Amino acid sequence: MRTPRRGATLERMTLANQITVVRILLIPVFVTFSVYYAESVRDGAAHEWMRWSAVAAFVVAAASDGLDGWIARRFNQRSALGVVLDPIADKGLLLTAIITLSLFPWKVGLPLWFPILVIARDIVILGGCGLLKFLIGHVEVRPSMFGKIATALQMAAVAWVLLQLPNELWIVGAAGFFTLLSGIGYVWRGTHSLGGAAKAEV
Repeated sequence: MRTPRRGATLERMTLANQITVVRILLIPVFVTFSVYYAESVRDGAAHEWMRWSAVAAFVVAAASDGLDGWIARRFNQRSALGVVLDPIADKGLLLTAIITLSLFPWKVGLPLWFPILVIARDIVILGGCGLLKFLIGHVEVRPSMFGKIATALQMAAVAWVLLQLPNELWIVGAAGFFTLLSGIGYVWRGTHSLGGAAKAEV
């Protein structure tokens, strides 16, 4: 019987996937520096090097998103593992940043309602996808224009707070508005798909 070559499993981990894994590992690094910086702000002796370390971890993680995608396309490294890991890394980074900067605010922070809105929308989308899968056997989720705008504004709101820019409420308000709008849009599309499937069975 042929013995599997040592390291055969590791060979399946492409360079693009390795970069994605690094992006996931940078999430707790970002959280650690963010929390400790927030505590230093609360104690009245802000350690700015912690803030810039958190900013650096976030920037490197965010930039690696485009890098692993380019490598996967350029060197034909698309894989089933990458399809799973990439959205986990993307959503995990953004959602973790929103939650962290809300629960552990810096001098300029995110309001608590913001992560609640973002999480609620994602739960509704996931629940709707599960319901459609159960009722009609298939589901197709395509990013909407409002969804793309919402994601871009969420990222902008996080960047605004990371850079400690003043008057953050306008960008947070815009991100919240389009997050809500995109959630309503996904619900409408899901209801429309369910109604179409019901008519097809009649």
